[in-house]
Formats: sequence, structure tokens, C-alpha cells
Amino acid sequence: SQILNYMAFSILPIMVEFTLVAFILLRDYDIVFAGAMFGSVVVYVLVTFAITEWRMDFRHFMNRLDSEANTQAFDSLINYETVKYFGNERLELQRYDETLSRWEGWAVKSQTSMSLLNFGQGAVIALGVTLVMYLAMRGVVAGDLSIGDLVLLNAFLLQLFIPLGFLGIVYRQIKYSLADMDLIFKLLETEPEIQDRAEARALKTSGGSVRFESVDFGYQPERQILFDLDLQVPAGKKVAVVGHSGAGKSTLARLVYRFYDVNAGRITIDGQDIRDLTQDSLRAAIGIVPQDTVLFNQSIYYNIAYGRSDARRSEVERAAEMAHIRDFIEGLPDGWETVVGERGLKLSGGEKQRVAIARAILKDPQILIFDEATSSLDSRTEKAIQETLAEVSAEHTTLVIAHRLSTVVDADQILVMSAGRVIESGTHTELLAASGVYADMWELQLKEHEASDTTAPESGAG
Repeated sequence: SQILNYMAFSILPIMVEFTLVAFILLRDYDIVFAGAMFGSVVVYVLVTFAITEWRMDFRHFMNRLDSEANTQAFDSLINYETVKYFGNERLELQRYDETLSRWEGWAVKSQTSMSLLNFGQGAVIALGVTLVMYLAMRGVVAGDLSIGDLVLLNAFLLQLFIPLGFLGIVYRQIKYSLADMDLIFKLLETEPEIQDRAEARALKTSGGSVRFESVDFGYQPERQILFDLDLQVPAGKKVAVVGHSGAGKSTLARLVYRFYDVNAGRITIDGQDIRDLTQDSLRAAIGIVPQDTVLFNQSIYYNIAYGRSDARRSEVERAAEMAHIRDFIEGLPDGWETVVGERGLKLSGGEKQRVAIARAILKDPQILIFDEATSSLDSRTEKAIQETLAEVSAEHTTLVIAHRLSTVVDADQILVMSAGRVIESGTHTELLAASGVYADMWELQLKEHEASDTTAPESGAG
């Protein structure tokens, strides 16, 4: 509607004015006057467009640097602990100042070019008026024109340049606005990598069996993560995946959630290829406790209830109790309304993980994924949480991704991954009897545990 109003009340009257002036000049005066007058108008328009287009590069550079400065400031403030750990406050200030200095340089160039535009427009108007006045003066001297004609021609020319100046400002502002929204337009034009197919259907679960069939995957073409991977998590069973860092364990959770699509093979839930399902129905059937828990800067109640926004308060409190965090919450001065801070920085690592566990319990999905779910917990709390997880997962299909082998000894099946492949599988007892990679990892972790138990009293006495 704003564009229509602008066309109706600004552009249209100017075009009518141009038409009337052209008609009068061509009817009553020599064609040279119309040529000089409208030639000046054309030159004015060309100068305005050319310099404005040239200046757009300055605007793009300013916007890019402004976005970069905002990103640096946000990054420094969010990660203020890391900045203080290494005493790099001056470094962050220097980086921010350097970016603003570059922005300032381009801003000066933009303002200077604006002055050039104004000078160019003024010069075209001055030259146009001088030319028309010179031609009119010659006509008056020759007796072909009167003084009134000279005044009329001058008025016509000035009357034409007044709306042109207004149009120049409007054109410039529109170009600036488009430049400022350039990143938004690019974002809107970006096609999501993962999209529902036109014929996608909702997931129908009948137990929640998950299967990887000959899966190949890599985040980048030159770096493959999974190689011809086959594994199955039977319905209602608990399957654990263990292995050293970089084996591709956490990638499994991202693929099941369909944050990425496999390069080859397929992943199915109850026999349904997840690429044929709607993302909403797929993710509604899966709950996860991630290794790195990030919370909203809201109350603890809000963060737990985020697992199921329509849950009753009693259900939220029950989920917190099962995650062994209810007593901690109710012991806080503000209780359930305690704000956890940016990314949950006001909570310890263990407290954040217990909130994540409570959130997953509240969601009550068919399939559960625990990605190092107890990595930030002390031994006592870990044991209590393991009992809770065992209780929760008893009626669910559960995929456990773990580094600590003590957390998966009760799994129905344990898969050992290395370099994107499953190299061993079996129960805890079977894998120990096989004396392979799993047995070596178990032995190593036992030694580490014994060493920590031996040194603990000494450090405490000190």
C-alpha cells in the first residue's frame, strides 16, 4: 500500500508535470529549449544513478563490518569466562576497535561520496540553468522572445529540478534499504539442506526399532565419518555405542534426528526410511540428553517444561524428582523461578545435565538417546542417575553413546566403533571374554579409576 501511495501521490504528479512542460515547450518555443532542458534532466538522472550505484559498495562494506563487530562483541560477552581465564580483555577490545576503525574508514568514504553526489547534482542544475538562460537571453536580444518568456523558461527548469531532487533522495534511500537488507534477502533465498519431501508422511511407531543400513556419511565430501555402517537398536532394547574420540559416535544421534542426510544407505525407524517422514513427527518421537547441554536464559521451570510445553506442573516436578534435581531446585532462594543465566552458566555442569535429563523424561518419547548423559556428574550422583535412566529406558528404545564404559555394562548390546565402523559387538561379558578393543578400554579405565581412588586421600589431606 505504501508503494501504491508513493506511485499515486509522488511519481504520477511528477510525470504529469513533465508531460505538460514538454507540451508547452514544443508548442510555443524552439525545440532547442526542450532539448537543453530535458537533456539537463537526463544528465541529472544519470549522474544520480551512477554515483549512487558506485556508493553501494561502501554501504555493503559498512554493513559487513557492522555485522562483524556485533558478532565479536556478542562472542566476547557470551564467552566472558574464557576471556578472563586467559586475561585477554585487551585483545578482545583491540579486535573490536580494529573492526570499528575499518567501519569508520568506509563510513568516511560513504559520506565523502555523498558530498560528491550533491556537488554533481548541483553542478548539473547550474549548468542546465546557465545553458537555458543563455539561449533565452539570445532570443530576447534577437527580439524572438520577451522578458516574460525568459522568466517562464527559468521557472520551468527550476520546477523540474525540485521534484527530481526529491526523487534522487527517495532512490538513494531505497538503495540503502535494499543494501541493509541484503543479508536478510540472501538468508530468505537460502534453501534448507534438509527438507520434507512433497509426499512425506508422519511417523507411525510400533516399538521404535532403529536401524542403520550400509550408511556412509561425511560432513564434508573430502572427510568421510561413517563407512558402510550397519547397526540396529531393537524395539524396547538398550544398545550402547562406545569408542575413542573421533570414532563417529555422536554423529549417529545427529543422523537419527535428521540434522543431516546420509550420503549412502538409509536409516529406518520401524522399517520407515526417515527421509520419507516429516521432520516434526520424527523428532517428536525422539528424546535426547546431549553431551553439551545449553539452557535458555529463563527459569529452571521453563527449561524443564521445554521438553513438553503443555505439561502440568506436577509432571514437571515429577520429572525433576526422577532426575534427582528437585531437592536442589526447591532449596534455591527463588526455587523453580531461578533464572539459569546465559547458556545456563549459573548452574554447574552436573546440574545442567540433570535439567537436560529431566527435560527428556518429561517429553516421554518412544526413542531415547543419551549422548554422554552422565559425563559431568560425580560418582555418587552418576550412580543415582544411572538407576533413573535404567528405569526410564526400560520401556523405551534406547541408544546410549558413552565414553565411560561403567555406564553401559547393563546394555543389551554394546557396539565398539573405530574410524566410522563397528569393530566389535556383544554384551559386556562377551566383549570382555573376547579380549579385544573393548577389553583394553575397560582395563585402562579400571586403572584410571584405581589411580584416582589412591590419590584422592592424599590430595584431601593436603
